[in-house]
Amino acid sequence: MAALAFPAIDPVALALGPFEVRWYGLAYVAGFVVAALVFRSLNRRWAVGLTDDDLLDTVLAGVIGLVVGARLGYVLFYGVGGYWRDPASVFAFWDGGMSFHGGLVGIMLAGVFIARRKGIALLRLYDLGSVGAPAGLFFGRVANFINGELWGRVTDAPWGVVFPSAPGGAPRHPSQLYEAGLEGLVLFAVLFVLSRKKRGDGFMIGTLLALYGVFRIVVELFREPDVQLGFIAGSFTMGQLLSVPMVLLGGWLVWRATQAAAEGRPEDTDA
Repeated sequence: MAALAFPAIDPVALALGPFEVRWYGLAYVAGFVVAALVFRSLNRRWAVGLTDDDLLDTVLAGVIGLVVGARLGYVLFYGVGGYWRDPASVFAFWDGGMSFHGGLVGIMLAGVFIARRKGIALLRLYDLGSVGAPAGLFFGRVANFINGELWGRVTDAPWGVVFPSAPGGAPRHPSQLYEAGLEGLVLFAVLFVLSRKKRGDGFMIGTLLALYGVFRIVVELFREPDVQLGFIAGSFTMGQLLSVPMVLLGGWLVWRATQAAAEGRPEDTDA
């Protein structure tokens, strides 16, 4: 069975004595930097009127919301009760365990706080942040690949990769790279093109939610289910089940924004 050797990249990018900087952590930083730059550019092009101080507050709130939400989401959706037996391990971020869907909820709740504090329509704020968000997804999935985690199912495809941490030693789909391509590069390209024209509030975030949900559902067909959960409700994975509401909500937001534009209704100011 043809296979590619796993590129043994050290997960630690820089080590200074006991201090270590990991690629996974740098991926978070890079994602937020790119997202902030895109946010700033759109704020000016769409004439939203937020200041650079507002931008800084938004990024800081987003960082907190994402990290806390991603960790709590993993505990609730993927922890299978283990964290209830050892509550202190919830704070052991260095042991891994972050959920995209939990991080999404956390960052959207942070958006509610910022929107009220800055006096900006919530959906407009979400639209500003949505275009750059796929950059974080791209960097994060590449870091997952470097860490040799979240690998795919066994395959005989010529691009299958033998991950040292995967059981059995068989080639597997590099599903992390599939996600980096679809949820990162493709999604960013689509949103960037759509952002060239200012659309109704909720259109961009709706597109992000819907397309991410579709891409995640598809990639989960090639990704190995989490070992502690396995398949749920037949042949579905937790990632697929959590993505279905995203597709529905995203589709509704796109329809809502499109209908408002077609009817010539003014944009909502406090949606």
